[in-house]
Amino acid sequence: MTSDRWRCKLSNAFGGLLRVCVEQESSRIPVRSTTADKAQGEIVRKLKEAKASKDQIGEEMAKLLDLKTQLGTDDGKQMFALKTPKGTRDYNPKQMAIRESVFNIITSCFKRHGAETIDTPVFELKETLTGKYGEDSKLIYDLKDQGGELLSLRYDLTVPFARYLAMNKISNIKRYHIAKVYRRDNPAMTKGRYREFYQCDFDIAGQYDPMIPDAECIKVVHEILAELQLGDFRIKVNDRRILDGMFAVCGVPDDKFRAICSTVDKLDKASWEEVKNEMVGEKGLAPEAADRIGEYVRMHGGFDLAEKLLQDPQLSQNKHALEGLTDMKDLFKYLALFKITDKVIFDLSLARGLDYYTGVIYEAVLIQPQNVHPSEELVSVGSVAGGGRYDGLVGMFDPKGRKVPCVGVSVGIERVFSILEQKAEASEKKIRTTETQVLVASAQKNLLEERLKLTSELWDAGIKAEVLYKKNPKLLSQLQHCEETGIPLVAIIGEQELKEGVVKLRNVATREEVDVSRITLVEEIKKRSIQS
Repeated sequence: MTSDRWRCKLSNAFGGLLRVCVEQESSRIPVRSTTADKAQGEIVRKLKEAKASKDQIGEEMAKLLDLKTQLGTDDGKQMFALKTPKGTRDYNPKQMAIRESVFNIITSCFKRHGAETIDTPVFELKETLTGKYGEDSKLIYDLKDQGGELLSLRYDLTVPFARYLAMNKISNIKRYHIAKVYRRDNPAMTKGRYREFYQCDFDIAGQYDPMIPDAECIKVVHEILAELQLGDFRIKVNDRRILDGMFAVCGVPDDKFRAICSTVDKLDKASWEEVKNEMVGEKGLAPEAADRIGEYVRMHGGFDLAEKLLQDPQLSQNKHALEGLTDMKDLFKYLALFKITDKVIFDLSLARGLDYYTGVIYEAVLIQPQNVHPSEELVSVGSVAGGGRYDGLVGMFDPKGRKVPCVGVSVGIERVFSILEQKAEASEKKIRTTETQVLVASAQKNLLEERLKLTSELWDAGIKAEVLYKKNPKLLSQLQHCEETGIPLVAIIGEQELKEGVVKLRNVATREEVDVSRITLVEEIKKRSIQS
């Protein structure tokens, strides 16, 4: 079928669905199993035939499920839609295996840098989260009032961390936290943007010399992205003090700083003309001020750019900008010692819209995502980590306004998963979903008790072992199970092996078999597991 014919049929299906819905609405007659759901089902089928995007198919499938739920069944019972809520998803064993490997890499990095972990409630008092996220505050999930408390689901892990420090009077800690957060955003599932998702945070709280903890946070991001092998990346850095100084010398009124900052933050997704139009048309900024901002935000470099801006006749006279640029020079000195300056860019367009940042800010982006699918849209995930310094946030919670300087980074883990999952789909490499080291098998009948006995011995010795839940399974079935699940070894017992006190240990991949003494079996399995 040609694409023109397919589009024509799809258009007709949409038209038919619209006519049916209009007729039902006008007649107000309850209809069950009408042509409405059939027409919607036809749309889904055509999209699948045309190999449309997963997002498009998923959207139309959700409409179909909603229709079926509304219409009910022929016997009058209301149908129950089996689907996850918008912006959420399930994860199958293969996907979870990928996620666990990513979490292990990230957790190992955090621990390598001396961090300890904490946990906080998944919901907070609404007043704890209010006023901390600027324009993004509208994305906070509010919960219904239960027992007199107004609650909201946590938007990130940073504000709860600041509340934790203030509440427990902690002034010095290096912590990591891996947990789910919630945002009432418009989801784009294939780009790794959900309403429920994990964040992996690493933060250093305490009074230290400038830029040393900040440089370590950027080093942490570099280590994680390099080890995950997602493709080429860059870490953009800037400083809120430099931004504030830049806005001041460009003629931005003080009361518009944060609003203009949120607009500048959109430069990674929109053109300068679009950003300028929003500044002037929606935020009320003078066009000449916007033009001056445009000259600065096009600049990017490294240590050399910081030195150049320190000579700028306007910026160098602004106290905030001067402090930020001086610290930026120190930051690049430390990053040079860490040997990562080839991946770090001083970018004046980086703004990060959250209200609580007070100093250095940074964001890691994939600049050439691995093309693992014919559709480029599926892999253009952009930012994968971000963070910065927030010296005033803890003081907002402390009754006496006691400040605890903090700096941290958050890895956007769902976007990382979306890339690795697509790479796994494109690869022929088999992903193991279990860690089983050996299957206990038998070549003859009536040996269930002996298999269970040996399996128990292996479990007690710390060996990851399985046994099939059949009294007399065929040996071929047991070997096929190993091949399908990736179990590398089979411990085979039979009448002769029991008499001689040995086990026939088989390598599934090479089919090599050796007789191993029952006494040394555990040691042999451990040795082979290390080698593999």
